[in-house]
Parts: sequence; C-alpha cells; structure tokens
Amino acid sequence: MTHKTALRMVAASVALALAGVSGAALAAKVPAGVQLSPKQELVRNNGSEPETLDPAIAESVGANNLTRDLFEGLTATDADGKVVPGVAETWKQKDPTTWVFNLRKNAKWSDGTPVTADDFVYGWQRFLDPKTASPYASTYGTFVLNGLEVAEGKKKPAELGIKALDKYTLEVKTPYPVAFLPDVVSNLNLGPVPKAAVEKYGKDWTKPGKMVSNGAFVLKDWQVNSKVVLEKNPQYWDAKNVQLTRVTYLPVEDGYADVKLFQSGENDWVYQLPPGTYDKYKAEFPKDIRNAPMLGLRYYSFNNKDPLLKDVRVRKALSMVIDRDILAKKITADGQVPAYGVIVRGTSGADVTTYDWASWPMAKRVEEARKLLAAAGVKPGTKIKFTYNTSEYHKKMAIFAASEWKTKLGLDTQLENMEFKVLLKKRHDGDFQIARNGWVADYNDATTFLTLVQCKSDQNDNFNCNPKAEELIKQGNASQDAAKRKQLLTQAAKLVMEDYPMLPLLQYTVPRLVKSYVGGYSLKNPMDRYRSKDLYIIKH
Repeated sequence: MTHKTALRMVAASVALALAGVSGAALAAKVPAGVQLSPKQELVRNNGSEPETLDPAIAESVGANNLTRDLFEGLTATDADGKVVPGVAETWKQKDPTTWVFNLRKNAKWSDGTPVTADDFVYGWQRFLDPKTASPYASTYGTFVLNGLEVAEGKKKPAELGIKALDKYTLEVKTPYPVAFLPDVVSNLNLGPVPKAAVEKYGKDWTKPGKMVSNGAFVLKDWQVNSKVVLEKNPQYWDAKNVQLTRVTYLPVEDGYADVKLFQSGENDWVYQLPPGTYDKYKAEFPKDIRNAPMLGLRYYSFNNKDPLLKDVRVRKALSMVIDRDILAKKITADGQVPAYGVIVRGTSGADVTTYDWASWPMAKRVEEARKLLAAAGVKPGTKIKFTYNTSEYHKKMAIFAASEWKTKLGLDTQLENMEFKVLLKKRHDGDFQIARNGWVADYNDATTFLTLVQCKSDQNDNFNCNPKAEELIKQGNASQDAAKRKQLLTQAAKLVMEDYPMLPLLQYTVPRLVKSYVGGYSLKNPMDRYRSKDLYIIKH
C-alpha cells in the first residue's frame, strides 16, 4: 500500500545493505522555534472500518495504518518514506540470500517484557501458517526461503528461512537475492507477535485490554463503526521522542461527511477529498490542502473465471472504451494521471508499459471494441454487474464507467455497493463480475504490483494466470544484474497485461485536508504511510 513518485527506495536499501545500518529511528522531529500545543491529540479519518487489528491478516490501507502505530517491525518507514531502523538497529546482507538483523536490547512489549528474535520467528511462522489464512501470505512468502511452500501447506512453519541466532540476532534466508528486503520487512505482516497473548486469548487477543503490542501506541478503545482510540505506549523504546499522547481513528467512508467533520473541528485529517472537489477546497482551505502523487494504482478487477469475462476480447473491449483522460481531468479532477498497465510511474525494477491503442482517437478505439464484442458473441443490451464499496468517490467513477460501456458498447451495467469489508471478501471469493480495486505499493519495487496479476497470488482478485510471464518474473528475481532484472520484469508486465486481466485506470494521488497545526506531515512520502510517532500538534 504506498504513494508518490521517483524516490529510489530500492537503491537506498541496497546501499544500506552493503554498508550496514545504524542509528536510532528517532520519532517526531520538531523544527527549532516551533511551539508545541499542550494538548497532543490527533483525530484522523481512516476511510473505513478496519477488518482486523491482527498484523498477520491486516490487508486494507486502513488496517495497516493502525497496525503501523501499534506494532514495529525490523525496519520502518519515516515521514518521508525512507527506510529506517525499527526493532533492528543494524542489518547486513552476508551473502546474496542471507541477511542478519541485530535487534535493539531496549525494545519492549507494552507489558514490559523484552522483544526478542523469537518473537519475530513466531510472528513470521504464524503469518505464513495456512491456519492463519493471511491474504498476504503468498505476497510476502515469496521473499523468504520456503515461504510459499509453508503458505501452501507443503512444508511446516518450522522450515521457514528465519532463525534466532541468539536473543537479539535474527537470520533471514531468501530463496533468491532480494536487495530490497529492508523495505519489505518494514511491513507489519512480517512483524513480531506476542505469543503469550495470542495463546491466552486466541482471536480476542486484538481487543482492548487484551492486546499486547510493541509500537509507539497501545490500543485504548475500539468501537466498531465509530472509532479506534490509541494512546502513547510508555514502554516503547523511543517514547521520550513521541509527542502525541492520543490518536483517534475514524471509519468515515463518505467523503462529504468527512469534510464536514473537518469543517466543524471534529476531525484534523480528511482521508480523501470527494471527486471533483479538489479545486474548491484548495481555494477554501489553502493552508490545509495536501496533495501528492503516490506509488498506487486505481483499477477494476475482471473476474477472469466469469462466463462472460473469461473471453479476453470482452475484457479488452471494456478496457479500450474507458476515456481515462476525461476520468482524470473531469471526474476525479485531483491530479491523478491515466494508467494503462500494472506498473505505475516512479516504480523501481520495471518500466511503465502501455497499450498501442492508448494513443488512438476514441472513435477508432470504440470501433475496434465493438468488433471484439461482436466476435465474442456479445450483443448490445447484455448485462454486466459492477461491485464497489460505499463511497461517493468510487460511485462517481463507477457511474462514469457504466456510462462509457452503455453509450459506446450498448452494455447495461448494474451497480452494486457495499461495505469495504464485504467487498474484500467478495473479491477474494470470486463472487463478482467486475469489482472496484486499488493498490498502494508495500515497498518500491515492481514485484509489489506484479503480485496483483501473478498465478496463485493471494492479491490476484482477477483469477488470471500467465505461465510465460510467471517464468519471466522468476528469471528476473533470480538475476543479480539489475538491468537484466528490470528488462525481464518489464517484459513480464507487458506480456501479462496483453491478457487484460484487469482494467488499469489511474495512478493515485492523495488529495486531502490536514489541519495546518498537524506537524510532521511530509509531501515526500510515496506510500502515504504516516506513523503517529512522526507527528505532533503545533500550538494554535
């Protein structure tokens, strides 16, 4: 899940890997002369109700925003999106497939017990255990020796390539060279887990009063569909540099309701402005407007198993007639740019690919799309169902798409909206025809986007598989030649997109309102990850 362009985080990771890393991941950096408010409390909208607070199964951006405050992994990303030490103070790549992480000795769980290498071993084994059923298992399992085999139940969790060399030293084996592993392990799916709490409470271990965590904040309250309240963790190793004492996350899905809360002073941080309102609110709140490009892709998933959509000609026709320029400039109107492939601009490890027809006049695209549908035996009046999660933003985009398919192809679209948690399940279960989807990079490398279209990937909601592209990805990942790897992954991305498994639409931006007194908010953050430990409230 990530945002922005042109930060070469992978290159930075390689440099860190070669040189080793040291230093503290200092929290909120308050500039000289800035006066802090005596009340260090933040209210921010999180966009939706979190599906879980268990870092092993957290999938949505909203859930990961919360687990990022509650837990800390081997590494972390700071306000500018740079990889910094987390529980690991230093790390080094001993050989192409072996990493060693040295843990800080002052890291503690919120119950005061030390965080050790065994907590990471347990956390990773639990995460990849098929019994946990994590939707991210194959996404990250691919980077750990035997990870995919464990996730698929072919090997036991104990055979995973992670080992505690001693109480504060962790060894990680990878199946092939992963130069950007420090980026990957900043994700909390690969974080430590408190075994005692999990074994004592079972699934209830994430509830207030029962959760034990190791991040800068602890869980104080969780009222479903109302709020999640976090408070500063006095046991956190860097607590002295954490300014905020309380953070309240709201689950408001309606963009207009979100803005109203901001206007009334009940919310300091709008999750995302409604489509077409950016210029209006920029004029109204010039000091509070925030916007920047992200490493993220808005797209629609085609169910490649559906009787109608299993024909590539139908999927291609549906993609060809969507005018992404109008969508970007007139419908969302918030700085997003058209996308015609699975890789977005600013991504390391592969080039952006596009379709030849993207430069055609729309009339020619429509003519070709109609021929494709006719050849596939699809007649005007054919019904298709589009599923999206309740949000004015997604509704407006869906209405536009339905209009394009109706006016240009004669297809009738039935729109179906639901809560985000329900949509997540429907997508994973294949219970849809076309569904709204989106992806924000988990680390800056092409593989984070390719996981959306790879065979057997947990994040492939399209149910497509291209064995030739799969082999190219495998070859690319095995290569230690960066240029060769990039060539192979670019080729794979182009090849798989010729199957039209999904409908890429736009590269994300993050148009929102954040009160000017919220310090520490950076516009250099390509993954839109803002830890509350990096934020503070300025006197106002």
